[in-house]
Amino acid sequence: MNSEFGIQNSEAKKFAFVALGSNLGDSQKVISEAMIRLQDFSDSPILKSSLWETAPVDCPPGSPKFVNAIVGLIPQENETPESLLAKLQALEKEFGRLPKKVLNEARPLDLDLIAFGNETRHSAELILPHPRAHARRFVLQPLSEIVPELIFPGQGKSVLQLLARLPADEITRLGAPIS
Repeated sequence: MNSEFGIQNSEAKKFAFVALGSNLGDSQKVISEAMIRLQDFSDSPILKSSLWETAPVDCPPGSPKFVNAIVGLIPQENETPESLLAKLQALEKEFGRLPKKVLNEARPLDLDLIAFGNETRHSAELILPHPRAHARRFVLQPLSEIVPELIFPGQGKSVLQLLARLPADEITRLGAPIS
């Protein structure tokens, strides 16, 4: 696991960061397998956070807890945020994600593009950086393991500074991804 060190903000601008979540099936296994597959989208070894268990946020009542993690990858040559998003959506489907019937319903795999270098987007398909990443402990806690000093485009505070401002949510470190 390469989450034992953080990379500097200047170095982080080479990376795309993907948030992984699962609350349906064997979530630890699903997230670990998805991390292996995400390596195929990177021109270098990926950065991986620990796995974290979190309470569902903005989900239907009775939703199971999530397993969350973050991956940092170096986009392949000629990759755009939109082309990477399409690959992430295809991977979700491979892992059994169905079209939404209910907002934020339980799902085997959820992949959110959090940031793509210094790129910004604001379209119907994609908003970068992710519009709620700065306010979600289940994103910032694992992200702080690999890029604590990252400053999202348009933000003035680092991941660690943003994390310190959030209320204490229920979040438990589960450990390294399953090999």
